Amino acid sequence: MRPQDIVVLIKIATMTHENWYANGLAMELGIRNQEVSESIHRSVIAGLIAPNLRTLMKKEFLEFMEHGLKYAFPQKPGKIVKGVCTAYSAKPLSQLIPSKDVYVWPWRNGTAQGRSIRPLHAKVAEAALKDKALYELLALTDALRLNRPGEQKLIMAELRKRLM
Repeated sequence: MRPQDIVVLIKIATMTHENWYANGLAMELGIRNQEVSESIHRSVIAGLIAPNLRTLMKKEFLEFMEHGLKYAFPQKPGKIVKGVCTAYSAKPLSQLIPSKDVYVWPWRNGTAQGRSIRPLHAKVAEAALKDKALYELLALTDALRLNRPGEQKLIMAELRKRLM
């Protein structure tokens, strides 16, 4: 698995139908077509997308998010930069868990200042700002990557609510 695979899977999770195409995902995410295609194939091998190449295996994906994400793609906050709010600084967690720190994906067109969180793909901020559901799921994902003790159950409950 590669970090952009999580972004692709999350985007698929936001789709209300199974009639998506790799080139459409690539365009919406700002990821090259070939990268999306390779990502889908890796996710089939991992058991996160069904062999029909159309169905997200939601239960398995949530299991990976809960137990594997923090080990596969951990994140420690970096320096203060300009960017787009994520993790505990973005909805829905900004309304549920108070945080003294502001976390952002670095982005030159961002409007917030905060500790940098390296996004799972360079185009995450731009893609998230075009799609509210994608944004919320990516922000929840970053909160899992930060692995703050005692908050994982609440974060997973929010992910389950949105994915199931």
